[in-house]
Amino acid sequence: MIELSKKISKLAAKTNARYKLIEKNDKVLVGFSGGKDSTTLLHALKHIKKVAPYDFSFTALSITYGMGEDLSFLTKHCEKYGIKHEILDTKIFELAKEKIRKNSSFCSFFSRMRRGYLYAYALQNGYNKLALGHHLDDAMESFFMNFFYSGAFRSMPPIYEAENGLKIIRPLIFCRERQMQAFALSNKLQVVSDEACPAMRFDIKMPHARAEMKKMLEKLEEQNPRIFISMRAAFENIQVGSFFDEKYIEN
Repeated sequence: MIELSKKISKLAAKTNARYKLIEKNDKVLVGFSGGKDSTTLLHALKHIKKVAPYDFSFTALSITYGMGEDLSFLTKHCEKYGIKHEILDTKIFELAKEKIRKNSSFCSFFSRMRRGYLYAYALQNGYNKLALGHHLDDAMESFFMNFFYSGAFRSMPPIYEAENGLKIIRPLIFCRERQMQAFALSNKLQVVSDEACPAMRFDIKMPHARAEMKKMLEKLEEQNPRIFISMRAAFENIQVGSFFDEKYIEN
């Protein structure tokens, strides 16, 4: 029996209700890598389905890279907990050999390829929403990466519509990463770790920007334990007229 913490279930349900992430008769595809975040997401959606006053369906989709991965334990997990599961085999690994240059960063490439396959599968199979397991730590790290390296105020919204019309939802966006870790540990779940990343087989540099942001936020949280509470509040209190874009400045 999987035990989902009251904190996670409450946050996921409140986020779903507030932003109308999942509505009646929605057909939701869930990106299921087998990591702690996507595994937590599956069980959060089971909880939402149980308590929601309407019906919807969801399916977990796992994507292989073409490296001979054995994902049977993911199928067994889904079968055990009554979750529909599909596996999509790809040749991303072979493609990466041609596309990724030596000593180049790999995260954006693999992320873009995975997302592309998820989008295509969803559209081809009649899904109107794609659920991803991003959490609050991801959102904050992405914000500072964009702030420091891209010169943009940008993060991860709970829901948005892609150019192809597919709606992307993040039911766990207000949860903390440590809550996902605790969920996996307390339930003694077998989860996929970073060692399964195909980039480990390439002579390429490890990504540093996100790791630096994670360390920075950890240090800030040590100094101010309420820093994530404050930043989350700031994300809901955006005063665009106080910056330099003339479109938002009142004359």
